[in-house]
Amino acid sequence: MAEETCRVVQSDIEEMHEKIRAHRRKILKWICVAVVLVLLIVTAVYFYFQSKVYSKYEVINSVEREDSAGTQFVSFAGKILKYGKDGATCIDEKNQLIWNQTYEMQSPMVDICEGYVAIAEKKGNKIYIMNTKGKSGEIETTMPIQRVRVANQGTVAILMEQEGTGYLQLYDKEGTFLAEGEVHTENSGYPLDIALSNDGRKMAVSQLNMNEGTVKNTITFYNFGSVGQNEIDNIVGTYSYSDVIFPKVEFLTNDVMVAFGDEEAIIFEGTQKPQVKKEISLKQEIHSIFYNEAYIGFVFNNDNEKETYRISVYNLRGTEEMTQNLDMNYSEVGFLENDEICVRNELECSIYNLKGKRKFHSNFEKSIWKVFSTKNSTEYIFMMDKETQKVRLK
Repeated sequence: MAEETCRVVQSDIEEMHEKIRAHRRKILKWICVAVVLVLLIVTAVYFYFQSKVYSKYEVINSVEREDSAGTQFVSFAGKILKYGKDGATCIDEKNQLIWNQTYEMQSPMVDICEGYVAIAEKKGNKIYIMNTKGKSGEIETTMPIQRVRVANQGTVAILMEQEGTGYLQLYDKEGTFLAEGEVHTENSGYPLDIALSNDGRKMAVSQLNMNEGTVKNTITFYNFGSVGQNEIDNIVGTYSYSDVIFPKVEFLTNDVMVAFGDEEAIIFEGTQKPQVKKEISLKQEIHSIFYNEAYIGFVFNNDNEKETYRISVYNLRGTEEMTQNLDMNYSEVGFLENDEICVRNELECSIYNLKGKRKFHSNFEKSIWKVFSTKNSTEYIFMMDKETQKVRLK
């Protein structure tokens, strides 16, 4: 009798455990169903917003601004730098002043690297070195300035030209002279452009040489660190190309430099001695170039009456990421801080993502001079005529 009772109790316990397991399986099943539904909803929402084209926006806040004629706007260390012939000002999105630097320049040009900016006068002799707090240093040259580049710790490289000879000089963030060199036209060619790495240790010079009717472009790499000290004149690499011109060279990261030619672009990479990583043959006349630390973009003329231009974007491996035809004339094209592409003229603006999908397009009644992205994917800053607007797309 006791044994039978024991078996009944054991059977009841096993039946109870089975019911518990069945209940847990049921709960787990519903949890899995709920997770799948949530993922489907999130995916649907994501693709909806990715494919949606905004044409309207609401103004979150707006502040008035006073600008002199010809004022330019660029992104600087999370703030906005505006500069013109009579000075430069660093402001935030609410037009609050961070610093102001007055000067008189007929053709001001700027170069930015992280928290430093160099402001120089084209063919002048004055350079201001600024950081996020204000002026760090000042340089006055004895020869006309052709190009200026700044590194992330404030080192400045200058290309100057006088009587057929190019001169290269390096200064620290206070404007103290560090080093110099010469590029003689009859020996090395005419210098077209210079590029400085983020840490200021590597420099590239693009030089044009024309002899006996032939055109040759030479790109020379310098290393000012310990590796370059063991080389003649700190030169750690020289590359020559026939019948092609590279008027623009730029370090996009500390170790990646791109040479932009008339029908091709060459990506160089190396921590000490940059070498060719990829040659991109474009086979079309380039109308504009734009770039950031991760991508390089080109605008080509298009044989289409309705879509007169075409955009192509490549990653730093030289792989094409997207291509997209444009149906508008533009005065500026460039990457926003979130890697989106902004195409703008005075009264019209389009924004594309890296898949070539147009995210925003609008015509304006008031002139728009610059667009900045924010951390919110649907919020932007519009630098309108005499007004800064923070907007939300809708």
